[in-house]
Amino acid sequence: MGKGTDKMYITHSEWSNEFSEGGMTFGGAGGRKKTQIFRRLPFDCCSLSLQPFEHPVCTEDGIIFDLVNIVPYLKKFGTNPATGEKLDAKSLIKLNFFKNANDEYHCPISLRVFNENTHIVAIKPSGNVFAYEAVERLNIKAKFWKDLMTDEPFTRKDIITIQ
Repeated sequence: MGKGTDKMYITHSEWSNEFSEGGMTFGGAGGRKKTQIFRRLPFDCCSLSLQPFEHPVCTEDGIIFDLVNIVPYLKKFGTNPATGEKLDAKSLIKLNFFKNANDEYHCPISLRVFNENTHIVAIKPSGNVFAYEAVERLNIKAKFWKDLMTDEPFTRKDIITIQ
């Protein structure tokens, strides 16, 4: 007699191999490989031109633009190109990034070089950019609500996460 290989269910190995080579596909678009992957924009690039910035500014949401690129866009459209919300040039915050001797952006307090994994924040009143670890250790935990470079007072709401 027959062995009964026509099962009315899908086994664990068939499900687990669905996205690997030789795994079970359900036809249609599911059989195609996805070639497009999400990649985060580097922190030192303008969100409009996708090029490294010269004169960085950011919104209150932490979206960075180059001043040279965003001003003509705002004059023409008056909206944030990333979110589509209304935006005017007065609400942009000028950022002060600091560079080391190797021409790399770094935190002026901890001297940690920024990379794609660094938690980077800006202080809204001054525009200075720091590593979050430095702000957390020296401002938040110590309850010292003054900018670490300029002694300008700020609140917790003035901390803008850039990355």
